[in-house]
Amino acid sequence: MTALRLEDPAATEAFGAKLAAHVKVGDVIALTGTLGAGKTSLARGLLAALGLVGEAPSPSFAIVQPYAPPEVRLPVLHVDLYRIDDPDEIVELALDDARYDSVLIVEWPERAGPDYWPDALRLDLTIEPDGTRGLTAGVPEGWTRRWPI
Repeated sequence: MTALRLEDPAATEAFGAKLAAHVKVGDVIALTGTLGAGKTSLARGLLAALGLVGEAPSPSFAIVQPYAPPEVRLPVLHVDLYRIDDPDEIVELALDDARYDSVLIVEWPERAGPDYWPDALRLDLTIEPDGTRGLTAGVPEGWTRRWPI
C-alpha cells in the first residue's frame, strides 16, 4: 500500500492528471471513499489530462458516463455505482465487456462486491482532520511497472 497526502481539491485533480499518463485500455481504477473525499475530483483531473475540455459531470445519476476519441485520447467509462443496490445490477451495465476497449474509472466499486475487479488499481480517499485528503493505493501486479505515479 502506498499513502499520499493531497493538500486540496487542486492537488487531487493534479494527481488524477498524473495518473492519466499511465492508464491504458483495459485498466480499472477503483475509487473508494466517503462522500466529498475527492473521487470525482480525481476522475476529473484524469479526464482533463486525457483531453476532455470543460468539467466532467458526476455520473451519479447516469451511472455510466462515456467518453470517446476525439473528445479524449482513450475511450473511458466514468462509472458511479453509488445508486446500485444489488451487485447483480452491474452485469446489466456490461462493464466487463467495456474493458476490451476502454478504461474504467469506477466510483463506489464496493457496491459491486468485494471480489469484483481484483486487478483494479484501488485508490482510497479519506478526509483528514485538517481538511486535506489522504490517498492510499492498492497496486495490483498489472500496475507495478507503472507505479508509483
